[in-house]
Amino acid sequence: MQDQLNEKTAALYIKGAKLTGRTLAKAMRAFLKKAREPPKGKVGKQSIRTLTKQGASLSNITIDSDNIGGFQHVARKYNVSYALSRDDSENPPKWVVFFKAKDADALTAAFTEYSKGELRRKPRKPSLLSRLERFKKLAKSRAEPVKNRGKGGHER
Repeated sequence: MQDQLNEKTAALYIKGAKLTGRTLAKAMRAFLKKAREPPKGKVGKQSIRTLTKQGASLSNITIDSDNIGGFQHVARKYNVSYALSRDDSENPPKWVVFFKAKDADALTAAFTEYSKGELRRKPRKPSLLSRLERFKKLAKSRAEPVKNRGKGGHER
């Protein structure tokens, strides 16, 4: 059993007219170099299905923020693979961020940087419609009602 664990088999296919020792050595070096590289997976925003296909266990965090787009820039900076899902069962809707468990430290750093940036950002101006409603209420409260002058005309 121990011998089976220690042994690994690799298949190398070389197509050529003449196989020399140098060609074989060069092909073996290229193969070993490629085998040492970590597998390249998609990094950044992706679907939950793609994230689960990568074989890592998933964790999630629930976010109340509507502005999830700002987080994507920071997550790309920290090479975090994540998937977003919106939960409409609550009002306002919440976002669930799924990520690989091995990316937990990088995700924590990304959330920390993102939240610092959100706190430093100036408060947003209210929308034009909400400002218009506010001014309508203000105009109604300041307008004096028109007094009825009666039938006869001029009163002094």
